[in-house]
Amino acid sequence: MLAALHISNYALIDSAEIDFQKGFTTITGETGAGKSILLGALGLLLGDRSDSGVLFDKKKKCIVEGRFAIKTKAIEKLCQENDLDYTDEILIRREVTAEGKSRAFVNDTPVSLSFLKQLGAMLVDVHSQHETLTLGNSRFQLSVLDAVSGTGNLLQHYSEQFSAYKKVLAKTEELRELELRAKKDLDYYTFQFEELQVLDLKDNEIEALEAEQGTLENAEAIKSGLSKSVYALHAAEENLIDGLIDVRNTLQQLAKYNPKVAVLTERLNSTVIELKDIAAETGILEEEIVFDPQRIEWILQRLNAIYRLQHKHGLKSTSELIALCNELEEKIAAINSVDVQLAEAEEETERLLKSLRETGAQLTEKRKAAAASFSKKVKELLSSLGMASAQLSVEFEQLEEPKDSGFDKVTFLFNANKGAELQPLNKVASGGELSRLMLSLKAMLSKSAALPTIIFDEIDTGISGDIAAKAGNIMKEMGKDMQVITITHLPQVAGKGHSHLHVYKAERAGKTVSKIRILNEAERVEEIAKMLSAGKPGEAAMENARELMVME
Repeated sequence: MLAALHISNYALIDSAEIDFQKGFTTITGETGAGKSILLGALGLLLGDRSDSGVLFDKKKKCIVEGRFAIKTKAIEKLCQENDLDYTDEILIRREVTAEGKSRAFVNDTPVSLSFLKQLGAMLVDVHSQHETLTLGNSRFQLSVLDAVSGTGNLLQHYSEQFSAYKKVLAKTEELRELELRAKKDLDYYTFQFEELQVLDLKDNEIEALEAEQGTLENAEAIKSGLSKSVYALHAAEENLIDGLIDVRNTLQQLAKYNPKVAVLTERLNSTVIELKDIAAETGILEEEIVFDPQRIEWILQRLNAIYRLQHKHGLKSTSELIALCNELEEKIAAINSVDVQLAEAEEETERLLKSLRETGAQLTEKRKAAAASFSKKVKELLSSLGMASAQLSVEFEQLEEPKDSGFDKVTFLFNANKGAELQPLNKVASGGELSRLMLSLKAMLSKSAALPTIIFDEIDTGISGDIAAKAGNIMKEMGKDMQVITITHLPQVAGKGHSHLHVYKAERAGKTVSKIRILNEAERVEEIAKMLSAGKPGEAAMENARELMVME
């Protein structure tokens, strides 16, 4: 429950400290006194957005602080998931600077606005006059039916299945789009790949071919030069090797007289051996080199083919062309695997949809089973609020495609008058009828909802007299199970509260400010009497006020 609220520098409120009680609390005050300002300040604690326009004094920051006495597993789990300490008392503080910047704290730990919204939704249900309009919304109607049907765990299971289904469905659609694009690309990639593959390129092939081309195109000159070299080395009558052998032999004769000459002899011996090897290899190379016009033509054609592909793809080497070929092969393989992936995704989508339909059917069954008793209970509550002939029934429409809440679209059909045709709620109900219907629904939901606090902002609009008193009794009854706070302009409702807050305007330093205070028993009687009277209340009005405070 909301235990206390501190407001500083917000709208018309300079400073206010409010302690809230268990049960049913009423808030009254003249129009414009600032009753709804309380809701605005509380909204900051529940995650509403803010701006500097709410500041009473534009030079100071606004602070709203709420203390909540609460103990639920859901809130404990939320705090654990967000690394927050959990206690049975939660302190929420919201600060708004003069520049419009906002900060939020839970138990003095900074938190995000999204977290505050999550937490606030577990702490307080604020019913505004605007929310009454949502009664005509099919989604809201379904959520009401779910709350009284006890579909919570089943709906959570369905929600998890739906999330998995949507994820796989998105993947399937992505693969279908990929398949369409891939089929357009496949022929192009295949042509490029085959054009590269047919060449069967090797690393550094261009360099090797260009070297071979140079050799073949100059074969005669190379062969002639090698032949001359062989001749000079050992084929000529006076060749280089024989000459060196003669020199070596001479030195060998002299080596016995001088050790240094022996060293030279060894070196010449090594040189002769090396020259003989060179001569032999030169001869072999000279025999290998053959002028081959066909080979030259083949090399020219292959180099031209490689050069063309290099230019086409803007690449500089055979290594880069080989890498491109491998990349294209992978793309083609990926495209060819799309069909397999798509088939698997479609199969998974169908499997999940089947499971979704099964769970959805269970939801529908449970909702339909609760619809009759729900309609009966609403009729009883409306009858107690002076609408004895009112009827409400639930119409089901089965959807072909799954929604996040199931396969059901529900419509509340309503009539307020005996014998009248049941029609969609948003077409036939008046403002006062909607207020009474919404109060009835909230009274029912309070039995099944885990929310500790509900706040009504003039839910009694459009009703008066005895009906207003009965509405007050319903809210008082709700107060046995939860904390109920209502902003009201009706004395019949104000008289039912276990506690009573009064909002009023005052002058301070030449400024109009809103003040809030808890009324004692005598002050409550006087305040309710004022609400009953046009002017200063007389004794009759005071007595009437006392009767309202004890009337059931």
